[in-house]
Amino acid sequence: MEEANQSIVTEFVLLGLSDQPRLEKTFFVLILLTYLVILLGNGILILVTILDSHLHTPMYFFLGNLSFLDICYTTSSIPLVLDGFLTPRKTISFSGCAVQMFLSFAMGATECVLLGMMAFDRYVAICNPLRYSVIMSKAAYVPMAISSWVAGGTNSLVQISLAVQLPFCGDSVINHFTCEILAVLKLACADISINVISMGVANVIFLGVPVLFILVSYIFILTTILRIPSAEGRRKAFSTCSAHLTVVVIFYGTILFMYAKPKSKDPLGADKQDISDKLISLFYGVLTPMLNPIIYSLRNKDVKIAVKKLVSQECFPR
Repeated sequence: MEEANQSIVTEFVLLGLSDQPRLEKTFFVLILLTYLVILLGNGILILVTILDSHLHTPMYFFLGNLSFLDICYTTSSIPLVLDGFLTPRKTISFSGCAVQMFLSFAMGATECVLLGMMAFDRYVAICNPLRYSVIMSKAAYVPMAISSWVAGGTNSLVQISLAVQLPFCGDSVINHFTCEILAVLKLACADISINVISMGVANVIFLGVPVLFILVSYIFILTTILRIPSAEGRRKAFSTCSAHLTVVVIFYGTILFMYAKPKSKDPLGADKQDISDKLISLFYGVLTPMLNPIIYSLRNKDVKIAVKKLVSQECFPR
């Protein structure tokens, strides 16, 4: 009976930067400003892709989905992080933790699939431009986007369902800013091999497969661009996919940096590494969502024109 009682957890304690109160105040301001930039930048992109009829194309439809996804992804965790910076004892209920894990996991998996869909769109636009309107019709690109969301949500539901069935015991302290699933699994007082295998399979499907798909797509794209006789034609063709390629490099590059960097074997450096890992994870969660609208607005004339039109209509309505 005593052992059963120990496995009943009603809340978790989020460690965050509790032992670094000065850093907490600094990071509160920094993350708050970043979050506001994310909401503003992605919100504007969503508005222009909806309101400007010139942007009612597959590429901008996917871009609008990506912006909405970035807002959802950051909103699932950043308010919790900001509250943790201001609250002496940072706690979250078991159910709240499960919901937060589900949302962040679902958004991350969805973005991986969505970036692959966007790569296919660029492949068709450059390698098969005459059939672009037929292949990437509304009957095709809307289900593609919907399937990205469904796949990400389904994967997250499976992973979180497996996690919440585990018994948790001990002090229930999560050494993170949010309910990061790997940090939560460390608190389980049961065999988590099924969870590890399931997440490994999910990583292959939602990280490995999209990366391979994007790589193959861009090999064909690059081959096609190099066959264009004029330098101006090559420049214009490459500019149509440069923004997406930049976002892909930042998104997957940050993931590889997080998980491929070597772990410290020095026990004295373990605490510093824990802080470093948490901060890297935190900034990974805000870096890509903040840069996406900046990259697409700076490298895309259509978006620039649409944003200027929207701003002028708001500031100087007729």
